[in-house]
Amino acid sequence: MWCRRLACLFKVPCRLSGSTRHRSPWLPCDRRTVLTAVARWHHTAPESLKCAWQLHGDHLELRYANTLMRFDFVWLRDHCRSASCYNAKTNQRSLDTASVDLGIKPKAVRVDETTLFLTWPDGHVTRYGLEWLVKNSYEGQKQQVMHPRILWNAEIYRQAQVPSIDCRSFLETDEGLKEFLQNFLLYGIAFVENVTPTKEDTEILAERVSLIRETIYGRMWYFTSDFSRGDTAYTKLALDRHTDTTYFQEPCGIQVFHCLKHEGTGGRTLLVDGFYAAEQVLRQAPDQFELLSKVPLKHEYVENVGDCHNHMIGVGPVLNVYPWNNELYLIRYNNYDRAVINTVPYDVVHRWYAAHRTLTAELRRPENELWVKLKPGKRITGDLGFLDCPRKG
Repeated sequence: MWCRRLACLFKVPCRLSGSTRHRSPWLPCDRRTVLTAVARWHHTAPESLKCAWQLHGDHLELRYANTLMRFDFVWLRDHCRSASCYNAKTNQRSLDTASVDLGIKPKAVRVDETTLFLTWPDGHVTRYGLEWLVKNSYEGQKQQVMHPRILWNAEIYRQAQVPSIDCRSFLETDEGLKEFLQNFLLYGIAFVENVTPTKEDTEILAERVSLIRETIYGRMWYFTSDFSRGDTAYTKLALDRHTDTTYFQEPCGIQVFHCLKHEGTGGRTLLVDGFYAAEQVLRQAPDQFELLSKVPLKHEYVENVGDCHNHMIGVGPVLNVYPWNNELYLIRYNNYDRAVINTVPYDVVHRWYAAHRTLTAELRRPENELWVKLKPGKRITGDLGFLDCPRKG
């Protein structure tokens, strides 16, 4: 139990060993523990009702802010933020991790209302803020969302009435940029209106947000239905829902599309929130969600058109999640670019096809389809979870 009330000062004998069988009682914060030659702990100072801790053979257990955390002793030494161990100016570690004894244990521990103090065998003192520990512990990370999102289908997005941002406001004011980024980060898509319909002006807008990555297509490029590159996007064929650059080892995190010129009919673009569809799969068939997040697939781009000769391969599952909290952060869904499935045995393959079918059914639900008509001057930005589906005209 968490020891929260002690009437007087006392001593508790304790054997130290690598086994977790010999454990100290839970100790409230603001007490000092010294590991002596006779393995006795000494407790002093007033108790705290917010925090309690306990030493084990190879780790420290700490309860604070309603979070039970476990810290390996080597981890506690390795992450020391003292001036000799961490360069605060560059935010880089100075300590040589390989020099830390893998059997290291603190010889003294003290916790007050805000800070954990650890004294190591060589006399070095490590200090950790308790809030920092909650934020950076494995248990704390499991409770945190790395990227808060609003998942949407067509009706949810329309009801939200997410505004487009005027180009001038986006470029010249912090308020315009902030509103754009809020829209983009929450919904995965964002629109800018009244952009001069040139590649150069589109590039200026892109650089307002981030650096532009060099690719086999260049930094900025035109595409139209002239088959100038070996990709279905350069034909007049309609495309189904897909994410782009699945054949990159690191798919593009932000994509920018700007219709510079349009003549004739058609030209509508279908947008789908892949994170919303994946969430439905997780709720209805969690085993299939897990399979889609663990089976590695190859995606490839093979091109031999004119002077362009490229063969790129990217490897990863359809659904990419952070392993510590199962949060989805990237989708590789492109039936055009998926290579031969030869990375898993046959009995897994059939189950993968069933899971893929479930996800596809969600992506193709009419209520999930947001149709937009891009026109010269209207730019769309999308993230790693949005699936686009341009209709040629």
